Amino acid sequence: MDTEAASPQRDGIFRVIILDSLRRTYWEKPVTHWLLLAFSSSAMLLAFPASTLLSRAYYAGGATSYWILSWAAVTGWPLTALLLPFLYPFSPSPRPTPLTFKFALWCSILGLLTALDNLLFAWAYAHLPASTAALLASSSLAFSTFFGWAIANNRLNLPAINAIVSITVAVTIVALDSQSDGSPGVSKSKYAVAFILDIVGSALHGLIFALSEVVLGEMGQRLRSFHMAVEFQTMVTFTAFLATSVGVLARGDFQQMRQEASTFKHGQRAYAMVLLWAAVSFQVGIQAGTVVVYVASTVLAGIHNAVTVPLTSVAAVVIFKDSMSGFKILSLLTTTWGFVSYTLGKLNLDHRL
Repeated sequence: MDTEAASPQRDGIFRVIILDSLRRTYWEKPVTHWLLLAFSSSAMLLAFPASTLLSRAYYAGGATSYWILSWAAVTGWPLTALLLPFLYPFSPSPRPTPLTFKFALWCSILGLLTALDNLLFAWAYAHLPASTAALLASSSLAFSTFFGWAIANNRLNLPAINAIVSITVAVTIVALDSQSDGSPGVSKSKYAVAFILDIVGSALHGLIFALSEVVLGEMGQRLRSFHMAVEFQTMVTFTAFLATSVGVLARGDFQQMRQEASTFKHGQRAYAMVLLWAAVSFQVGIQAGTVVVYVASTVLAGIHNAVTVPLTSVAAVVIFKDSMSGFKILSLLTTTWGFVSYTLGKLNLDHRL
């Protein structure tokens, strides 16, 4: 009898907690907040898979240059810079942040690392199926977590460790499927090198995230001032653009673009559109991710990253007819579990703090 009486009381308490949570979550935020979050989330979920698929389309169409694709990944840096004049009026300090030697040095270092990272991924996209490349690139979460703990002094809880282990297992499962996986005309040796470079690129990506967090943290910002985060990204991407442009010029790849365009599978206009939209999607994805982190949290950005992996894999199966073996499906499920575990752990940690 006491149990039956207590049950409605517990239900009433739960309803009060849920309604209070909904009130605090939705009613205390302005409509513009939710519009910005919805727009940036949609842009992130579209841009990251699109950039991966366009990178693969570049090679599937007959193009071969790693440098040109790497250059396209950073040539859209003005899109980020164009946001700044609109952000300054709404910032605590409505003017550009003073440029210090230390800040410029860090931007240069991270820009060079970004250029190298783009080259590693470009090689991987050239020789791996898009679905495989996306699965391997998801290991950047594991590396980000590790380097965040080792360099940025972030907490490493049990769910985070579980995420690292899960994603490592997922990568191993993909490696076991290497005999049935692959792109037409790609030798086993090139597949193996691309496989390794995709993982190395993911590790470097995680290192760049951790170093960026340290730089912003030392400057006392940690994304509290959104315009400064955009300035930081603009300078890093601009440095990567300069470094990649030097490489393209030194190799004479700008002249090669004409040859690639003339022999591209779907014509010169398709070649130009692939590079143009690759440049746009790379920058939109990066900027949308920054907005999601600033408006919501890194947890939500992590959830979006988790969603982009199956989106990219399924799209690659439909567009490029990638194989989706049992090994790859198991790897996809394991990767998703790693993301979910990390997200739940981060939510629990943020709740305690």
